[in-house]
Amino acid sequence: MRELCDSLAAGILKICEANNTKIACAESLTGGLLADAFVRIPGASNVLLGSAVTYDINAKASILHVDKALLDREGAVHPEVARQMAVGTARLYSQPEYGDRIIGLSTTGVAGPGPSEGKPEGRDGDKPAGLVYVGLRIPASLTPDHAEVLKAVELHLDGMREEVRRLTVFHVLQNLSLFTASFKE
Repeated sequence: MRELCDSLAAGILKICEANNTKIACAESLTGGLLADAFVRIPGASNVLLGSAVTYDINAKASILHVDKALLDREGAVHPEVARQMAVGTARLYSQPEYGDRIIGLSTTGVAGPGPSEGKPEGRDGDKPAGLVYVGLRIPASLTPDHAEVLKAVELHLDGMREEVRRLTVFHVLQNLSLFTASFKE
């Protein structure tokens, strides 16, 4: 799995660098593993801006500006939270010299070993281990039809906690790789 992730990350970084595109991450259940998948590749600093590990639900609101009412109502494990995290991290790492060429990636979910505990009903307390949402924000300046792509992919992953976290990273890289393939000349 690591070799496959390294190959995907290397390909993404190469294409993004050739197209003057940056990547920013917002991570919850992956806790830095997504950023690590990129920084293991030499030259990643030419593309990867950083990763905000916002494990705490309040950090998602205060740092990434995820809608607090949404978090209070649905909890952190929700497709709209993943989308807002992806948008929030792109804004967080934005600099004038990058223009609107920052891809935002996010991860949120329940790594396990069991369902979320200690959360009120209707938030994350009723969400099973392995339920994950990955968010992807592609700015309009990078798409063929000049329309922003903002999506959340729902995953149902099996395995122990660390395997769920690693598989989440793989799925983020796989989804982004499918998009960046359209960058090729």
